[in-house]
Amino acid sequence: MTYGMLIDLKKCIGCHACAVACKEAHGTPPKVTRAHVEIEYVGEYPDVRMTAYPMLCMHCENAPCVEVCPTGASFKREDGIVAINKDECIGCKSCMSACPYGARYYREDENGYFGETLNEYEEIMYPTMPKGTVDKCTFCADRIDAGDGRVQACVAACPAGARVFGELDDLRSQAEAAEGFQLLSEEGTNPSVWYLPKKVNA
Repeated sequence: MTYGMLIDLKKCIGCHACAVACKEAHGTPPKVTRAHVEIEYVGEYPDVRMTAYPMLCMHCENAPCVEVCPTGASFKREDGIVAINKDECIGCKSCMSACPYGARYYREDENGYFGETLNEYEEIMYPTMPKGTVDKCTFCADRIDAGDGRVQACVAACPAGARVFGELDDLRSQAEAAEGFQLLSEEGTNPSVWYLPKKVNA
C-alpha cells in the first residue's frame, strides 16, 4: 500500500487543532512544527473570503529532499512515506533548502519550552529528535507500524472531518473526481497530499 492524505478545504475551519494534536502526539521541541495551518485571504472588506490550508510534509513521489541528502538519511519507505534516519542525519539542511513546501525543521539545541530543564513529557519525547538534526511530519508512521488501528493525530483531532488518510490511489481518484489539486504541482514532486477546493455556494 502507498499512503496519502486528502484534505477538504471547504470543511477546514482553520482552528489549528491538527497542529496542536501533532505537537501533543509527537512532543516536538520549540520551533519544530510538523503540522501547521496557513491562512489565505482573497478580496477586500466587506467581501473577503478566507481559506485555511493545513500544511505538512507532502511525502512526494519525486522527493527533492531525498535526492539531495548526502548521507541517505532522508529516504522513502516502501509505503511511500518520506522518512528521516536521525542516526545518519548530519544536519546539513540541504533537504530543508530543497523542499518547496517548507516542511522540514532543524533542531538547534536541546532546550524545552521552559529552558534547559525538561519536564517529564519532554524527557520522554525529545531523544527521538536530537540536537543538530532535521525533523518533519511522518504521517504518524509509528502508529502505522504499530498496527493498532490508531488514525493519524491530525485526522483524529479535526473537528470538521476535513482530513482523510488511506490508500493514495483511492484518495487521488476522489480528488480528481472533485477537481482536487496538489500544491505546487508545477514543481514535479507529485505530492501524496491532495486538496479539495473551497467552492463558494457549492
